[in-house]
Amino acid sequence: MIVLGIEASCDETAAAVVSDAGGRRILANLVHAQLAEHAPYGGVVPEIAARAHLEKLPPLIAAALDTADIRFAELDGVAFTGGPGLIGGLIVGAMTAKAIALVHGTPLIAVNHLEGHALTVRLTAEVAFPYLLLLVSGGHCQLLVVEDVGRYRRLGTTIDDAVGEAFDKAAKLLGLGYPGGPLIERAAAAGDPARFPLPRPMKGRPGCDFSFSGLKTAVRQAVSEIADEAGRLAPRDVADLAAAVEAAIGDCLVDRTAHAIALFRDRHPAGRSLVVAGGVAANAALRARLAGLAAASGLAFIAPPQALCTDNAAMIAWAGLERLRLGLTDDLAFAPRPRWPLDPEAAPAIGAGVKA
Repeated sequence: MIVLGIEASCDETAAAVVSDAGGRRILANLVHAQLAEHAPYGGVVPEIAARAHLEKLPPLIAAALDTADIRFAELDGVAFTGGPGLIGGLIVGAMTAKAIALVHGTPLIAVNHLEGHALTVRLTAEVAFPYLLLLVSGGHCQLLVVEDVGRYRRLGTTIDDAVGEAFDKAAKLLGLGYPGGPLIERAAAAGDPARFPLPRPMKGRPGCDFSFSGLKTAVRQAVSEIADEAGRLAPRDVADLAAAVEAAIGDCLVDRTAHAIALFRDRHPAGRSLVVAGGVAANAALRARLAGLAAASGLAFIAPPQALCTDNAAMIAWAGLERLRLGLTDDLAFAPRPRWPLDPEAAPAIGAGVKA
Protein backbone atom coordinates (compact mmCIF):
# COMPACT_ATOMS: atom_id res chain seq x y z
CA MET A 1 0.00 0.00 0.00
CA ILE A 2 0.95 3.64 -0.55
CA VAL A 3 -0.53 6.31 1.73
CA LEU A 4 -0.32 10.08 1.76
CA GLY A 5 -0.19 11.62 5.23
CA ILE A 6 -1.17 15.17 6.22
CA GLU A 7 -0.31 16.77 9.58
CA ALA A 8 -1.57 20.22 10.62
CA SER A 9 -2.57 19.86 14.27
CA CYS A 10 -0.27 22.49 15.78
CA ASP A 11 2.64 24.51 14.38
CA GLU A 12 4.17 22.09 11.88
CA THR A 13 2.71 21.83 8.39
CA ALA A 14 3.68 18.45 7.00
CA ALA A 15 3.04 16.03 4.14
CA ALA A 16 4.52 12.57 3.62
CA VAL A 17 4.19 9.42 1.55
CA VAL A 18 4.90 5.97 3.00
CA SER A 19 4.72 2.49 1.55
CA ASP A 20 4.86 -1.08 2.83
CA ALA A 21 5.88 -2.51 -0.54
CA GLY A 22 9.16 -4.34 -0.10
CA GLY A 23 9.36 -3.28 3.54
CA ARG A 24 8.44 -0.16 5.47
CA ARG A 25 9.57 2.86 3.47
CA ILE A 26 9.26 6.63 3.77
CA LEU A 27 9.10 7.85 0.19
CA ALA A 28 8.80 11.51 1.18
CA ASN A 29 8.55 13.39 4.47
CA LEU A 30 8.40 17.17 4.25
CA VAL A 31 7.84 19.56 7.15
CA HIS A 32 7.43 23.31 7.26
CA ALA A 33 8.17 24.35 10.86
CA GLN A 34 6.49 27.63 11.82
CA LEU A 35 9.19 28.64 14.31
CA ALA A 36 9.75 32.07 12.78
CA GLU A 37 6.03 32.86 12.81
CA HIS A 38 5.56 32.05 16.51
CA ALA A 39 8.95 32.87 18.07
CA PRO A 40 8.06 36.56 18.71
CA TYR A 41 5.17 35.40 20.91
CA GLY A 42 7.05 32.75 22.89
CA GLY A 43 4.53 30.08 21.94
CA VAL A 44 2.05 28.94 19.30
CA VAL A 45 -0.63 31.42 18.22
CA PRO A 46 -3.58 29.34 16.86
CA GLU A 47 -4.77 31.88 14.28
CA ILE A 48 -1.27 32.34 12.85
CA ALA A 49 -0.79 28.56 12.74
CA ALA A 50 -4.04 27.99 10.84
CA ARG A 51 -3.22 30.65 8.26
CA ALA A 52 0.24 29.18 7.71
CA HIS A 53 -1.26 25.70 7.21
CA LEU A 54 -3.68 27.09 4.64
CA GLU A 55 -0.83 28.70 2.70
CA LYS A 56 1.81 25.98 2.98
CA LEU A 57 -0.10 22.69 2.82
CA PRO A 58 -1.11 22.49 -0.88
CA PRO A 59 2.40 23.11 -2.28
CA LEU A 60 3.89 20.84 0.39
CA ILE A 61 1.62 17.96 -0.67
CA ALA A 62 2.55 18.53 -4.31
CA ALA A 63 6.23 18.50 -3.38
CA ALA A 64 5.86 15.30 -1.34
CA LEU A 65 4.18 13.48 -4.21
CA ASP A 66 6.84 14.76 -6.60
CA THR A 67 9.63 13.61 -4.24
CA ALA A 68 8.02 10.18 -3.96
CA ASP A 69 7.39 10.07 -7.73
CA ILE A 70 3.77 9.18 -6.99
CA ARG A 71 0.55 10.46 -8.56
CA PHE A 72 -2.75 10.89 -6.75
CA ALA A 73 -4.20 7.98 -8.71
CA GLU A 74 -1.56 5.63 -7.28
CA LEU A 75 -2.47 6.32 -3.65
CA ASP A 76 -4.27 3.61 -1.69
CA GLY A 77 -5.31 6.05 1.00
CA VAL A 78 -5.03 9.60 2.29
CA ALA A 79 -4.54 9.93 6.04
CA PHE A 80 -4.83 13.13 8.03
CA THR A 81 -4.63 14.21 11.65
CA GLY A 82 -8.23 14.35 12.84
CA GLY A 83 -7.31 15.46 16.37
CA PRO A 84 -6.42 16.31 19.02
CA GLY A 85 -4.96 19.72 18.37
CA LEU A 86 -5.75 23.31 17.46
CA ILE A 87 -9.11 23.32 15.72
CA GLY A 88 -8.13 25.79 12.98
CA GLY A 89 -5.23 23.67 11.79
CA LEU A 90 -7.21 20.45 12.11
CA ILE A 91 -9.92 21.88 9.86
CA VAL A 92 -7.36 22.90 7.22
CA GLY A 93 -5.82 19.43 7.19
CA ALA A 94 -9.16 17.62 7.22
CA MET A 95 -10.69 19.65 4.40
CA THR A 96 -7.58 19.22 2.26
CA ALA A 97 -7.60 15.44 2.77
CA LYS A 98 -11.33 15.22 2.09
CA ALA A 99 -10.95 17.15 -1.16
CA ILE A 100 -8.24 14.75 -2.35
CA ALA A 101 -10.27 11.70 -1.34
CA LEU A 102 -13.42 13.01 -3.01
CA VAL A 103 -11.80 14.04 -6.28
CA HIS A 104 -9.69 10.89 -6.69
CA GLY A 105 -11.97 8.32 -5.04
CA THR A 106 -9.27 7.49 -2.48
CA PRO A 107 -10.09 5.95 0.94
CA LEU A 108 -9.95 8.50 3.75
CA ILE A 109 -8.38 7.73 7.14
CA ALA A 110 -8.68 10.07 10.14
CA VAL A 111 -5.73 9.48 12.46
CA ASN A 112 -5.47 10.39 16.12
CA HIS A 113 -2.29 12.46 16.45
CA LEU A 114 -1.31 10.48 19.54
CA GLU A 115 -1.76 7.22 17.64
CA GLY A 116 0.63 8.57 15.04
CA HIS A 117 3.28 8.98 17.74
CA ALA A 118 2.36 5.62 19.29
CA LEU A 119 2.84 3.65 16.06
CA THR A 120 5.85 5.53 14.62
CA VAL A 121 8.25 3.02 16.12
CA ARG A 122 6.64 0.25 14.02
CA LEU A 123 7.61 2.21 10.91
CA THR A 124 11.28 2.20 11.86
CA ALA A 125 11.74 -1.02 13.85
CA GLU A 126 10.30 -4.48 14.41
CA VAL A 127 8.18 -3.92 17.50
CA ALA A 128 5.49 -6.40 18.46
CA PHE A 129 2.34 -5.65 20.45
CA PRO A 130 1.94 -5.10 23.33
CA TYR A 131 4.49 -2.48 24.36
CA LEU A 132 4.68 0.25 26.97
CA LEU A 133 4.71 3.79 25.57
CA LEU A 134 5.89 6.99 27.21
CA LEU A 135 4.50 9.80 25.08
CA VAL A 136 6.15 13.13 25.90
CA SER A 137 5.71 16.31 23.88
CA GLY A 138 4.65 19.93 24.12
CA GLY A 139 1.00 19.04 24.53
CA HIS A 140 1.06 15.49 25.87
CA CYS A 141 2.58 13.50 28.71
CA GLN A 142 1.12 10.01 29.04
CA LEU A 143 2.05 6.42 29.81
CA LEU A 144 0.08 3.95 27.71
CA VAL A 145 -0.01 0.26 26.94
CA VAL A 146 -0.20 -0.15 23.16
CA GLU A 147 -2.10 -3.41 22.78
CA ASP A 148 -2.84 -3.19 19.05
CA VAL A 149 -3.80 -0.70 16.38
CA GLY A 150 -6.69 1.24 17.90
CA ARG A 151 -6.34 -0.42 21.32
CA TYR A 152 -4.66 1.67 24.02
CA ARG A 153 -4.80 1.58 27.82
CA ARG A 154 -3.69 4.69 29.66
CA LEU A 155 -1.77 4.09 32.88
CA GLY A 156 -0.98 7.70 33.69
CA THR A 157 -1.15 11.27 32.41
CA THR A 158 -0.30 14.77 33.58
CA ILE A 159 -2.68 16.42 36.02
CA ASP A 160 -1.65 19.88 34.84
CA ASP A 161 1.06 20.70 32.29
CA ALA A 162 2.89 18.55 29.78
CA VAL A 163 6.65 18.16 30.03
CA GLY A 164 7.27 20.01 26.76
CA GLU A 165 5.30 22.98 28.06
CA ALA A 166 7.48 22.96 31.18
CA PHE A 167 10.59 23.07 28.99
CA ASP A 168 9.15 25.99 26.99
CA LYS A 169 8.24 27.99 30.11
CA ALA A 170 11.62 27.36 31.74
CA ALA A 171 13.45 28.42 28.57
CA LYS A 172 11.42 31.61 28.41
CA LEU A 173 12.23 32.42 32.05
CA LEU A 174 15.94 31.81 31.33
CA GLY A 175 15.83 34.07 28.29
CA LEU A 176 16.70 31.25 25.90
CA GLY A 177 13.81 31.63 23.47
CA TYR A 178 11.46 29.18 21.77
CA PRO A 179 11.08 26.21 21.37
CA GLY A 180 12.41 25.46 24.82
CA GLY A 181 13.33 21.78 24.73
CA PRO A 182 16.36 21.89 22.42
CA LEU A 183 17.56 25.19 23.96
CA ILE A 184 17.39 23.83 27.51
CA GLU A 185 19.25 20.68 26.41
CA ARG A 186 22.00 22.74 24.80
CA ALA A 187 22.43 25.05 27.80
CA ALA A 188 22.28 22.16 30.28
CA ALA A 189 25.33 20.50 28.74
CA ALA A 190 27.58 23.05 30.46
CA GLY A 191 25.64 23.31 33.71
CA ASP A 192 25.71 21.91 37.24
CA PRO A 193 22.36 20.18 37.93
CA ALA A 194 23.00 20.05 41.70
CA ARG A 195 23.28 23.81 42.26
CA PHE A 196 19.54 24.49 42.33
CA PRO A 197 17.38 22.09 44.41
CA LEU A 198 14.30 22.09 42.19
CA PRO A 199 11.30 19.95 43.19
CA ARG A 200 10.37 16.58 41.67
CA PRO A 201 6.55 16.73 41.63
CA MET A 202 4.77 13.38 42.17
CA LYS A 203 8.05 11.49 42.62
CA GLY A 204 7.63 8.66 45.10
CA ARG A 205 3.85 8.76 45.05
CA PRO A 206 1.75 5.77 43.98
CA GLY A 207 0.50 5.60 40.41
CA CYS A 208 1.81 6.87 37.09
CA ASP A 209 0.49 10.44 36.83
CA PHE A 210 2.71 13.48 36.26
CA SER A 211 2.71 17.11 37.37
CA PHE A 212 5.00 19.90 36.21
CA SER A 213 3.31 23.15 37.25
CA GLY A 214 5.18 23.22 40.57
CA LEU A 215 8.49 22.83 38.77
CA LYS A 216 7.71 25.84 36.59
CA THR A 217 6.88 27.89 39.68
CA ALA A 218 10.15 26.88 41.34
CA VAL A 219 12.14 27.94 38.26
CA ARG A 220 10.42 31.32 38.26
CA GLN A 221 11.26 31.81 41.94
CA ALA A 222 14.89 30.82 41.39
CA VAL A 223 15.21 33.26 38.51
CA SER A 224 13.72 36.11 40.56
CA GLU A 225 16.21 35.47 43.35
CA ILE A 226 19.38 35.54 41.25
CA ALA A 227 18.57 37.93 38.39
CA ASP A 228 20.10 41.40 38.38
CA GLU A 229 18.03 44.60 38.60
CA ALA A 230 17.35 44.42 34.87
CA GLY A 231 16.12 40.83 35.18
CA ARG A 232 19.20 39.36 33.48
CA LEU A 233 20.97 36.14 34.41
CA ALA A 234 24.68 35.38 34.22
CA PRO A 235 25.63 32.68 31.69
CA ARG A 236 26.63 30.32 34.53
CA ASP A 237 23.23 30.80 36.19
CA VAL A 238 21.46 29.97 32.92
CA ALA A 239 23.51 26.81 32.38
CA ASP A 240 23.07 25.58 35.96
CA LEU A 241 19.33 26.24 36.02
CA ALA A 242 18.88 24.55 32.64
CA ALA A 243 20.77 21.51 33.92
CA ALA A 244 18.65 21.48 37.08
CA VAL A 245 15.44 21.62 35.03
CA GLU A 246 16.56 18.77 32.79
CA ALA A 247 17.61 16.66 35.80
CA ALA A 248 14.34 17.28 37.65
CA ILE A 249 12.26 16.36 34.62
CA GLY A 250 14.40 13.26 34.09
CA ASP A 251 13.86 12.16 37.69
CA CYS A 252 10.11 12.58 37.34
CA LEU A 253 9.93 10.67 34.06
CA VAL A 254 12.06 7.80 35.38
CA ASP A 255 10.06 7.51 38.62
CA ARG A 256 6.65 7.53 36.93
CA THR A 257 7.78 5.21 34.14
CA ALA A 258 9.19 2.73 36.68
CA HIS A 259 5.74 2.49 38.24
CA ALA A 260 4.21 1.95 34.79
CA ILE A 261 6.72 -0.80 33.99
CA ALA A 262 5.64 -2.69 37.09
CA LEU A 263 1.98 -2.49 36.04
CA PHE A 264 2.83 -3.36 32.44
CA ARG A 265 4.82 -6.47 33.33
CA ASP A 266 2.10 -7.63 35.72
CA ARG A 267 -0.68 -7.27 33.15
CA HIS A 268 1.28 -8.12 30.00
CA PRO A 269 4.08 -10.55 30.88
CA ALA A 270 4.70 -11.13 27.16
CA GLY A 271 5.49 -7.45 26.62
CA ARG A 272 9.15 -6.82 25.88
CA SER A 273 9.57 -3.14 24.98
CA LEU A 274 9.56 0.36 26.43
CA VAL A 275 8.95 2.87 23.64
CA VAL A 276 9.45 6.61 24.02
CA ALA A 277 7.90 8.96 21.46
CA GLY A 278 7.02 12.62 21.03
CA GLY A 279 9.12 15.74 20.68
CA VAL A 280 10.70 15.51 24.14
CA ALA A 281 11.97 12.03 23.22
CA ALA A 282 14.56 13.81 21.05
CA ASN A 283 16.39 14.91 24.23
CA ALA A 284 19.55 12.79 24.40
CA ALA A 285 19.97 13.02 28.19
CA LEU A 286 16.40 11.90 28.84
CA ARG A 287 16.76 9.09 26.31
CA ALA A 288 19.85 7.83 28.09
CA ARG A 289 18.17 7.81 31.48
CA LEU A 290 15.09 6.00 30.18
CA ALA A 291 17.26 3.50 28.30
CA GLY A 292 19.01 2.72 31.57
CA LEU A 293 15.66 2.20 33.30
CA ALA A 294 14.51 -0.15 30.54
CA ALA A 295 17.73 -2.17 30.70
CA ALA A 296 17.45 -2.50 34.49
CA SER A 297 13.87 -3.70 34.04
CA GLY A 298 14.68 -6.27 31.37
CA LEU A 299 12.92 -4.39 28.58
CA ALA A 300 14.19 -3.32 25.19
CA PHE A 301 14.37 0.46 24.86
CA ILE A 302 13.17 1.75 21.51
CA ALA A 303 12.70 5.30 20.28
CA PRO A 304 12.10 6.60 16.75
CA PRO A 305 14.87 8.55 15.03
CA GLN A 306 14.98 12.12 16.29
CA ALA A 307 13.52 13.47 13.04
CA LEU A 308 10.38 11.38 13.65
CA CYS A 309 9.98 12.36 17.31
CA THR A 310 8.68 15.83 16.58
CA ASP A 311 5.41 16.29 14.68
CA ASN A 312 5.61 14.99 11.12
CA ALA A 313 3.36 13.50 8.47
CA ALA A 314 5.21 10.20 8.03
CA MET A 315 3.81 9.05 11.37
CA ILE A 316 0.31 10.01 10.25
CA ALA A 317 0.73 8.23 6.93
CA TRP A 318 2.04 5.11 8.66
CA ALA A 319 -0.77 5.03 11.24
CA GLY A 320 -3.18 5.49 8.36
CA LEU A 321 -1.58 2.58 6.52
CA GLU A 322 -1.85 0.34 9.59
CA ARG A 323 -5.53 1.27 9.96
CA LEU A 324 -6.18 0.81 6.24
CA ARG A 325 -4.81 -2.74 6.44
CA LEU A 326 -7.57 -3.47 8.97
CA GLY A 327 -10.27 -1.82 6.89
CA LEU A 328 -10.56 1.13 9.29
CA THR A 329 -11.53 4.07 7.10
CA ASP A 330 -13.65 7.18 7.55
CA ASP A 331 -16.22 9.05 5.49
CA LEU A 332 -16.52 12.69 4.51
CA ALA A 333 -18.72 13.39 7.54
CA PHE A 334 -15.78 13.03 9.94
CA ALA A 335 -15.49 16.14 12.12
CA PRO A 336 -12.09 17.25 13.49
CA ARG A 337 -11.75 16.79 17.25
CA PRO A 338 -9.79 19.26 19.40
CA ARG A 339 -9.87 16.60 22.15
CA TRP A 340 -9.61 12.92 21.26
CA PRO A 341 -8.35 10.55 23.97
CA LEU A 342 -6.56 7.40 22.85
CA ASP A 343 -8.16 5.53 25.75
CA PRO A 344 -11.79 6.71 25.95
CA GLU A 345 -12.36 4.62 29.08
CA ALA A 346 -9.61 6.34 31.09
CA ALA A 347 -10.86 8.71 33.80
CA PRO A 348 -10.05 12.38 33.15
CA ALA A 349 -7.07 13.62 35.14
CA ILE A 350 -8.22 16.16 37.72
CA GLY A 351 -7.01 19.60 36.72
CA ALA A 352 -5.52 18.37 33.44
CA GLY A 353 -4.84 21.28 31.13
CA VAL A 354 -3.49 19.42 28.11
CA LYS A 355 -4.83 18.00 24.90
CA ALA A 356 -6.20 14.50 25.44
